[in-house]
Amino acid sequence: MKKRSWATRHLTKQYFWCDSFKWAAILLFGVSQFPELSFAQQVTPTPSPIKNTATYSYTDPVTGNVFTGLSSQLQVQPQKILIDPFGVLTACDGGLLPDFSDFSIGLYELLNATGDIGSPISLTATVPPSQPSANKFVGLAPNFYNANPFFLTNSDQGRYNFLLDPSRGQVDTGREYVLVVKPPAKSQLSGRRIKITINSRNGNIVSYTATSLDGNPISSTGGETSINGQFDISNAETVGLSLAVVNLKLNICETQAIQIIKTGDRAAAEPGDIAVYRLAVRNLSSAEISQPEIRDDLPIGFQYVNNSVRAELGGVAVAVTLVQNGRSLIFQPNITLPKSSSNLALNIAYAAQVTNDAIRGTGINRATISGVRSDNKQVVRDGPVFHQLRIRPGILSDCGTLIGRVFVDKNFDGEQQPGEPGVPNAVIFMDDGTRIVTDANGLYSLSNVLSGSRTLALDLTSVSGYTLAPNLYFIERNSQSRLVRLAPGGLGRVNFAVTPAARGLSNNQQGGTK
Repeated sequence: MKKRSWATRHLTKQYFWCDSFKWAAILLFGVSQFPELSFAQQVTPTPSPIKNTATYSYTDPVTGNVFTGLSSQLQVQPQKILIDPFGVLTACDGGLLPDFSDFSIGLYELLNATGDIGSPISLTATVPPSQPSANKFVGLAPNFYNANPFFLTNSDQGRYNFLLDPSRGQVDTGREYVLVVKPPAKSQLSGRRIKITINSRNGNIVSYTATSLDGNPISSTGGETSINGQFDISNAETVGLSLAVVNLKLNICETQAIQIIKTGDRAAAEPGDIAVYRLAVRNLSSAEISQPEIRDDLPIGFQYVNNSVRAELGGVAVAVTLVQNGRSLIFQPNITLPKSSSNLALNIAYAAQVTNDAIRGTGINRATISGVRSDNKQVVRDGPVFHQLRIRPGILSDCGTLIGRVFVDKNFDGEQQPGEPGVPNAVIFMDDGTRIVTDANGLYSLSNVLSGSRTLALDLTSVSGYTLAPNLYFIERNSQSRLVRLAPGGLGRVNFAVTPAARGLSNNQQGGTK
């Protein structure tokens, strides 16, 4: 009876699976010897699931009734392991570009902190679902082949994707990549460089940080230059990194969203002249630019002429607020710059007077422009631009004048006192060979001397019977030659004190007397 009961109660279990997926069944119910990537996305267009069913029969010992049944079918799909950080390339305002032809996007090695890139990252090759291969994995749209770099087409509408391979350590903590967007070779569009750093991996969740290396905000909807995010390995097809490429509009030169040009009404000027400067500002972007602000730094010796600024746009006068800080002028026009399609430029003119100090300067001033785009609130800038005005001295001169005297110093203080006579016909030589002779009172003067460091020396042979007088207060004057620094247009004084040779102090006395 027990034997019959055991036999009738025995359950028969059967397992069914496709021959091509026997290794997957081993993985589910045993220990797999395959690397992690080997069971990710097989090459068949529609991967066959693992099928598992069971049948049973049972005989009731009392009634003798036999019961049979079939279990429901269990299907297990192979796990996807390649990670798909996909994104979309947009215009500056977040919309589609009119033409994506010849744009390329790639993942590159990061060489240093300055953003220099190395070779493209080697990605695991894949194939489209319609081209199964025994040694290839199935890729995802639009980058079916996992090409790096990936060249966009208009049908992609800016979408791109790359599959990273965990078995090759491509999502290990600390890995860094640079996502590089390159515009067409002959265009004037700006590219992007975004550093992507893998911060951590917790199971299927990978955390990353994206940092802009070009200084522009990462997205078109925010001003962040660094964002934190994560993607799910098990849900790679629905999670992406959306990057907005700033200043990418094929029909507009938006690498330079705004432009400033500076000109003057003359090439040269003299002290006392009035110079008129002109600033032309043009919006080169597809959006209006508000809050324009122009900063103009005047050269040394230039003074702004009060109430001289004028501005116009399209022949209509524009009010301008001026903030002046020394030689720095900040012009704030009360206007919004129209889109580039209007082909209008904001023109600003003002006057500056050239003063005597301009001779000492370079005559170079510079100007910069900044504003805010109306579509994404990003700040755009241009400059500095330069204008140089050659300064002529006119009736003025940047040369200096030297004066001095040769006298008998009785108290050895280096200064002529009452009762200390001058020495006539004393000869002084300059560093350029100029010969100077003192008058009857021992005085001399020399005009039109080039500025800078000049050297003068007393010719002791021209003062017979005298020798250099020791100076008890300034050691540097105990020399036959003197150094003077002459400023442009400045005045310098150099005296030479002598004493009768018979009454002169010895060298030991000079060195030991205070």
